Amino acid sequence: MIFLDACKGKETPYTPVWMMRQAGRYLPEYMKVREKAGNFLNLCHSPELAAEVTLQPVEIVGVDAAILFSDILVVPNEMGMKLDFIKGEGPVFENPIKNEKDIESLLDPATSAKNLTYVYNTIKLVKKRLDPSKTFIGFSGAPWTLATYMIEGQGTKTYNVVKKMLYKNPELLHKLLQKVTDAVKFYLEEQIRSGVDVVQIFDSWAAALEKSAYFEFSWNYIKEICSYLKSKYPDTPIIVFPKGIGAYLNDIDGDFDVFGVDWSTPMSLAKEKLGNRYVLQGNMEPCRLYSKESTKEAVLEIADIMNNERHIFNLGHGILPDVPVENAKYFIDLVHNVTKK
Repeated sequence: MIFLDACKGKETPYTPVWMMRQAGRYLPEYMKVREKAGNFLNLCHSPELAAEVTLQPVEIVGVDAAILFSDILVVPNEMGMKLDFIKGEGPVFENPIKNEKDIESLLDPATSAKNLTYVYNTIKLVKKRLDPSKTFIGFSGAPWTLATYMIEGQGTKTYNVVKKMLYKNPELLHKLLQKVTDAVKFYLEEQIRSGVDVVQIFDSWAAALEKSAYFEFSWNYIKEICSYLKSKYPDTPIIVFPKGIGAYLNDIDGDFDVFGVDWSTPMSLAKEKLGNRYVLQGNMEPCRLYSKESTKEAVLEIADIMNNERHIFNLGHGILPDVPVENAKYFIDLVHNVTKK
Protein backbone atom coordinates (compact mmCIF):
# COMPACT_ATOMS: atom_id res chain seq x y z
CA MET A 1 0.00 0.00 0.00
CA ILE A 2 1.64 3.21 -1.18
CA PHE A 3 -0.25 5.41 1.28
CA LEU A 4 0.56 3.13 4.21
CA ASP A 5 4.25 3.08 3.30
CA ALA A 6 4.24 6.87 3.14
CA CYS A 7 2.72 7.03 6.64
CA LYS A 8 5.67 5.00 7.86
CA GLY A 9 8.15 7.18 5.98
CA LYS A 10 9.14 4.50 3.47
CA GLU A 11 10.04 5.00 -0.17
CA THR A 12 7.01 5.03 -2.50
CA PRO A 13 6.71 5.16 -6.33
CA TYR A 14 4.97 8.52 -6.03
CA THR A 15 3.47 10.70 -3.36
CA PRO A 16 0.09 9.24 -2.36
CA VAL A 17 -2.91 11.54 -2.31
CA TRP A 18 -6.35 11.59 -0.75
CA MET A 19 -9.08 14.13 0.01
CA MET A 20 -9.52 15.55 3.49
CA ARG A 21 -13.29 15.06 3.47
CA GLN A 22 -14.94 11.75 2.65
CA ALA A 23 -17.21 11.33 -0.39
CA GLY A 24 -18.96 14.51 0.62
CA ARG A 25 -21.40 16.66 -1.25
CA TYR A 26 -19.13 17.18 -4.28
CA LEU A 27 -19.96 13.73 -5.68
CA PRO A 28 -23.41 13.37 -7.31
CA GLU A 29 -23.24 9.66 -6.52
CA TYR A 30 -22.98 10.50 -2.84
CA MET A 31 -26.07 12.68 -2.97
CA LYS A 32 -28.07 9.82 -4.47
CA VAL A 33 -27.10 7.53 -1.58
CA ARG A 34 -27.78 10.32 0.93
CA GLU A 35 -31.27 10.74 -0.54
CA LYS A 36 -31.83 7.00 -0.23
CA ALA A 37 -30.83 7.14 3.45
CA GLY A 38 -33.29 9.94 4.22
CA ASN A 39 -30.95 11.98 6.40
CA PHE A 40 -27.30 12.24 7.37
CA LEU A 41 -27.52 10.29 10.63
CA ASN A 42 -29.40 7.47 8.94
CA LEU A 43 -26.55 7.27 6.44
CA CYS A 44 -23.98 7.08 9.26
CA HIS A 45 -26.04 4.37 10.97
CA SER A 46 -26.41 2.20 7.85
CA PRO A 47 -23.26 0.08 7.33
CA GLU A 48 -24.23 -0.93 3.79
CA LEU A 49 -24.82 2.65 2.61
CA ALA A 50 -21.90 4.08 4.58
CA ALA A 51 -19.60 1.50 3.02
CA GLU A 52 -20.85 2.45 -0.43
CA VAL A 53 -20.03 6.14 0.01
CA THR A 54 -16.71 5.31 1.68
CA LEU A 55 -15.62 3.57 -1.52
CA GLN A 56 -16.92 6.20 -3.94
CA PRO A 57 -13.90 8.57 -3.91
CA VAL A 58 -11.53 5.65 -4.53
CA GLU A 59 -13.56 4.31 -7.43
CA ILE A 60 -14.62 7.63 -8.98
CA VAL A 61 -11.81 10.10 -8.26
CA GLY A 62 -8.85 7.74 -7.88
CA VAL A 63 -7.46 8.64 -4.46
CA ASP A 64 -4.93 6.30 -2.86
CA ALA A 65 -6.82 5.85 0.40
CA ALA A 66 -10.42 5.42 1.48
CA ILE A 67 -11.55 7.34 4.54
CA LEU A 68 -14.33 5.88 6.64
CA PHE A 69 -17.67 7.56 6.11
CA SER A 70 -19.03 8.67 9.47
CA ASP A 71 -19.13 11.83 11.58
CA ILE A 72 -17.04 12.93 14.54
CA LEU A 73 -20.20 13.57 16.58
CA VAL A 74 -21.31 9.93 16.70
CA VAL A 75 -19.07 9.65 19.77
CA PRO A 76 -20.93 12.16 21.99
CA ASN A 77 -24.18 10.92 20.46
CA GLU A 78 -23.44 7.42 21.76
CA MET A 79 -22.36 8.88 25.10
CA GLY A 80 -26.02 9.76 25.51
CA MET A 81 -26.38 13.20 23.92
CA LYS A 82 -29.30 13.56 21.52
CA LEU A 83 -27.99 14.75 18.16
CA ASP A 84 -29.90 16.21 15.21
CA PHE A 85 -28.66 17.57 11.89
CA ILE A 86 -30.86 20.56 11.12
CA LYS A 87 -30.96 22.02 7.62
CA GLY A 88 -29.34 25.45 7.61
CA GLU A 89 -27.88 24.98 11.10
CA GLY A 90 -25.86 21.78 10.99
CA PRO A 91 -25.41 19.45 13.98
CA VAL A 92 -27.26 20.41 17.15
CA PHE A 93 -27.26 18.76 20.57
CA GLU A 94 -30.62 19.07 22.33
CA ASN A 95 -29.17 19.38 25.85
CA PRO A 96 -25.61 20.75 25.93
CA ILE A 97 -23.28 20.01 28.84
CA LYS A 98 -23.61 22.69 31.55
CA ASN A 99 -22.47 21.20 34.83
CA GLU A 100 -20.95 18.22 36.61
CA LYS A 101 -24.27 16.41 36.78
CA ASP A 102 -24.51 16.53 33.00
CA ILE A 103 -21.04 15.02 32.68
CA GLU A 104 -21.83 12.29 35.18
CA SER A 105 -24.99 11.43 33.26
CA LEU A 106 -22.96 10.54 30.16
CA LEU A 107 -22.46 6.85 29.49
CA ASP A 108 -19.11 5.46 30.50
CA PRO A 109 -16.43 5.52 27.75
CA ALA A 110 -16.25 1.75 27.21
CA THR A 111 -20.03 1.44 26.80
CA SER A 112 -20.14 4.46 24.49
CA ALA A 113 -17.47 2.96 22.23
CA LYS A 114 -19.21 -0.41 22.25
CA ASN A 115 -22.44 1.24 21.07
CA LEU A 116 -20.76 2.34 17.83
CA THR A 117 -21.28 -1.10 16.30
CA TYR A 118 -22.61 0.39 13.04
CA VAL A 119 -19.24 2.09 12.47
CA TYR A 120 -17.31 -1.14 13.02
CA ASN A 121 -19.70 -3.02 10.72
CA THR A 122 -19.12 -0.37 8.05
CA ILE A 123 -15.36 -0.89 8.40
CA LYS A 124 -15.70 -4.63 7.98
CA LEU A 125 -17.78 -4.23 4.82
CA VAL A 126 -15.35 -1.74 3.30
CA LYS A 127 -12.37 -3.91 4.14
CA LYS A 128 -13.90 -6.78 2.17
CA ARG A 129 -14.51 -4.61 -0.90
CA LEU A 130 -11.55 -2.23 -0.93
CA ASP A 131 -8.77 -2.86 -3.44
CA PRO A 132 -5.88 -4.35 -1.40
CA SER A 133 -3.52 -1.74 -2.88
CA LYS A 134 -5.52 1.04 -1.22
CA THR A 135 -5.20 2.14 2.40
CA PHE A 136 -8.21 2.42 4.68
CA ILE A 137 -8.29 5.36 7.13
CA GLY A 138 -10.44 5.55 10.24
CA PHE A 139 -10.83 8.69 12.31
CA SER A 140 -12.22 10.51 15.31
CA GLY A 141 -12.59 14.07 16.40
CA ALA A 142 -10.11 15.26 19.02
CA PRO A 143 -11.44 15.58 22.58
CA TRP A 144 -11.29 19.41 22.53
CA THR A 145 -13.29 19.63 19.31
CA LEU A 146 -15.86 17.10 20.55
CA ALA A 147 -16.17 18.74 23.97
CA THR A 148 -16.68 22.13 22.33
CA TYR A 149 -19.67 20.81 20.40
CA MET A 150 -20.99 19.13 23.53
CA ILE A 151 -20.80 22.34 25.58
CA GLU A 152 -21.80 24.86 22.91
CA GLY A 153 -24.56 22.60 21.60
CA GLN A 154 -23.69 23.34 17.98
CA GLY A 155 -21.10 25.03 15.78
CA THR A 156 -19.78 28.35 17.05
CA LYS A 157 -17.75 31.33 15.88
CA THR A 158 -17.00 32.78 19.32
CA TYR A 159 -16.51 29.69 21.54
CA ASN A 160 -17.72 31.85 24.42
CA VAL A 161 -19.64 29.12 26.25
CA VAL A 162 -16.83 26.56 26.26
CA LYS A 163 -14.21 29.24 26.96
CA LYS A 164 -16.22 30.51 29.90
CA MET A 165 -15.97 27.02 31.39
CA LEU A 166 -12.29 26.81 30.49
CA TYR A 167 -11.32 29.98 32.33
CA LYS A 168 -13.90 29.93 35.16
CA ASN A 169 -14.10 26.22 35.89
CA PRO A 170 -11.14 24.43 34.24
CA GLU A 171 -11.51 21.39 36.50
CA LEU A 172 -14.98 20.75 35.12
CA LEU A 173 -13.77 21.01 31.53
CA HIS A 174 -10.89 18.64 32.28
CA LYS A 175 -13.36 16.15 33.72
CA LEU A 176 -15.34 16.17 30.49
CA LEU A 177 -12.22 16.07 28.32
CA GLN A 178 -10.90 13.00 30.17
CA LYS A 179 -14.18 11.17 29.72
CA VAL A 180 -14.26 11.99 26.02
CA THR A 181 -10.58 11.07 25.66
CA ASP A 182 -11.21 7.62 27.10
CA ALA A 183 -14.15 7.11 24.73
CA VAL A 184 -12.00 8.11 21.74
CA LYS A 185 -9.24 5.70 22.82
CA PHE A 186 -11.65 2.77 22.86
CA TYR A 187 -13.38 3.93 19.67
CA LEU A 188 -10.18 4.17 17.61
CA GLU A 189 -8.91 0.92 19.10
CA GLU A 190 -12.05 -0.86 17.93
CA GLN A 191 -11.71 0.74 14.49
CA ILE A 192 -8.22 -0.77 14.26
CA ARG A 193 -9.51 -4.14 15.43
CA SER A 194 -12.27 -3.95 12.80
CA GLY A 195 -9.85 -3.41 9.92
CA VAL A 196 -8.69 0.18 9.31
CA ASP A 197 -5.02 0.53 8.40
CA VAL A 198 -4.49 4.07 9.72
CA VAL A 199 -6.32 6.31 12.18
CA GLN A 200 -6.54 10.09 12.10
CA ILE A 201 -7.48 12.52 14.87
CA PHE A 202 -9.13 15.75 13.68
CA ASP A 203 -8.85 18.81 15.91
CA SER A 204 -10.94 21.11 13.76
CA TRP A 205 -11.24 23.84 16.39
CA ALA A 206 -7.65 23.85 17.60
CA ALA A 207 -7.17 27.46 16.49
CA ALA A 208 -9.78 28.66 18.98
CA LEU A 209 -7.27 28.42 21.83
CA GLU A 210 -4.30 30.52 22.82
CA LYS A 211 -1.06 28.58 23.03
CA SER A 212 -0.98 27.68 26.74
CA ALA A 213 -4.65 26.69 26.70
CA TYR A 214 -4.22 24.63 23.55
CA PHE A 215 -1.53 22.42 25.00
CA GLU A 216 -3.35 22.00 28.31
CA PHE A 217 -6.87 21.45 27.05
CA SER A 218 -6.28 19.81 23.67
CA TRP A 219 -2.83 18.65 22.68
CA ASN A 220 -2.10 16.78 25.90
CA TYR A 221 -5.25 14.72 25.42
CA ILE A 222 -4.35 13.96 21.79
CA LYS A 223 -0.94 12.79 22.98
CA GLU A 224 -2.61 10.54 25.55
CA ILE A 225 -4.73 8.89 22.85
CA CYS A 226 -1.69 8.40 20.59
CA SER A 227 0.38 6.85 23.38
CA TYR A 228 -2.45 4.50 24.32
CA LEU A 229 -2.90 3.30 20.73
CA LYS A 230 0.83 2.97 20.05
CA SER A 231 1.31 0.89 23.20
CA LYS A 232 -1.19 -1.66 21.84
CA TYR A 233 -0.88 -1.26 18.06
CA PRO A 234 2.67 -0.04 17.40
CA ASP A 235 2.49 -0.80 13.66
CA THR A 236 -0.69 1.20 13.02
CA PRO A 237 0.17 4.71 11.76
CA ILE A 238 -1.52 7.65 13.49
CA ILE A 239 -2.22 10.96 11.76
CA VAL A 240 -2.99 14.10 13.77
CA PHE A 241 -4.57 17.18 12.23
CA PRO A 242 -4.80 20.23 14.49
CA LYS A 243 -6.20 23.02 12.31
CA GLY A 244 -4.68 26.48 12.51
CA ILE A 245 -1.82 26.08 14.99
CA GLY A 246 1.09 26.95 12.73
CA ALA A 247 2.45 29.33 15.36
CA TYR A 248 2.77 26.47 17.87
CA LEU A 249 4.83 24.03 15.80
CA ASN A 250 7.98 24.41 17.92
CA ASP A 251 6.22 22.68 20.81
CA ILE A 252 4.57 19.83 18.92
CA ASP A 253 5.62 16.37 20.06
CA GLY A 254 4.02 13.00 20.66
CA ASP A 255 3.89 9.34 19.70
CA PHE A 256 2.31 9.66 16.26
CA ASP A 257 3.52 9.23 12.68
CA VAL A 258 1.99 11.90 10.46
CA PHE A 259 1.29 15.59 11.07
CA GLY A 260 -1.49 17.08 8.94
CA VAL A 261 -0.63 20.60 7.79
CA ASP A 262 -3.61 22.91 7.23
CA TRP A 263 -3.64 25.39 4.34
CA SER A 264 -2.95 28.41 6.58
CA THR A 265 0.41 26.98 7.69
CA PRO A 266 3.23 27.36 5.13
CA MET A 267 4.45 23.93 4.05
CA SER A 268 8.03 25.16 4.20
CA LEU A 269 7.56 26.13 7.84
CA ALA A 270 6.06 22.74 8.73
CA LYS A 271 8.94 20.99 6.99
CA GLU A 272 11.48 23.12 8.85
CA LYS A 273 9.90 22.54 12.26
CA LEU A 274 8.59 18.97 12.00
CA GLY A 275 9.86 17.34 8.80
CA ASN A 276 12.75 15.56 10.47
CA ARG A 277 10.45 13.90 13.04
CA TYR A 278 7.16 13.23 11.28
CA VAL A 279 5.76 12.48 7.85
CA LEU A 280 3.90 15.61 6.72
CA GLN A 281 0.49 15.60 5.07
CA GLY A 282 -1.14 18.43 3.15
CA ASN A 283 -1.67 21.22 2.48
CA MET A 284 -3.27 22.66 -0.66
CA GLU A 285 -5.88 25.36 -0.13
CA PRO A 286 -9.15 23.55 -0.99
CA CYS A 287 -10.58 26.50 -2.93
CA ARG A 288 -7.78 26.17 -5.48
CA LEU A 289 -9.78 23.23 -6.83
CA TYR A 290 -12.13 25.72 -8.47
CA SER A 291 -9.32 26.44 -10.97
CA LYS A 292 -7.09 23.88 -12.66
CA GLU A 293 -4.44 26.54 -13.17
CA SER A 294 -4.43 27.42 -9.46
CA THR A 295 -4.39 23.73 -8.56
CA LYS A 296 -1.36 23.10 -10.74
CA GLU A 297 0.45 26.10 -9.26
CA ALA A 298 -0.06 24.79 -5.71
CA VAL A 299 0.82 21.18 -6.53
CA LEU A 300 4.09 22.22 -8.17
CA GLU A 301 4.98 24.50 -5.26
CA ILE A 302 4.27 21.87 -2.58
CA ALA A 303 6.04 19.16 -4.58
CA ASP A 304 9.07 21.41 -4.92
CA ILE A 305 9.15 22.15 -1.18
CA MET A 306 8.74 18.53 -0.12
CA ASN A 307 10.82 16.99 -2.94
CA ASN A 308 9.23 13.56 -2.31
CA GLU A 309 10.50 13.62 1.27
CA ARG A 310 8.18 12.01 3.86
CA HIS A 311 5.03 13.56 2.46
CA ILE A 312 1.40 12.63 1.75
CA PHE A 313 -0.38 14.97 -0.62
CA ASN A 314 -3.73 16.24 0.61
CA LEU A 315 -5.92 19.29 0.85
CA GLY A 316 -5.32 21.62 3.78
CA HIS A 317 -8.91 21.09 4.92
CA GLY A 318 -12.15 19.64 3.54
CA ILE A 319 -13.17 19.74 -0.11
CA LEU A 320 -16.14 22.03 -0.75
CA PRO A 321 -19.49 20.82 -2.11
CA ASP A 322 -19.51 22.79 -5.36
CA VAL A 323 -16.06 21.76 -6.56
CA PRO A 324 -16.35 20.12 -10.01
CA VAL A 325 -15.57 16.41 -9.86
CA GLU A 326 -13.46 16.87 -12.99
CA ASN A 327 -11.21 19.27 -11.06
CA ALA A 328 -10.82 16.82 -8.18
CA LYS A 329 -9.75 14.12 -10.65
CA TYR A 330 -7.33 16.57 -12.25
CA PHE A 331 -5.75 17.23 -8.85
CA ILE A 332 -5.26 13.51 -8.16
CA ASP A 333 -3.80 12.77 -11.58
CA LEU A 334 -1.54 15.81 -11.44
CA VAL A 335 -0.07 14.81 -8.08
CA HIS A 336 0.65 11.31 -9.35
CA ASN A 337 2.33 12.61 -12.49
CA VAL A 338 4.32 15.38 -10.83
CA THR A 339 5.66 13.27 -7.97
CA LYS A 340 6.55 10.07 -9.82
CA LYS A 341 10.20 9.12 -9.39
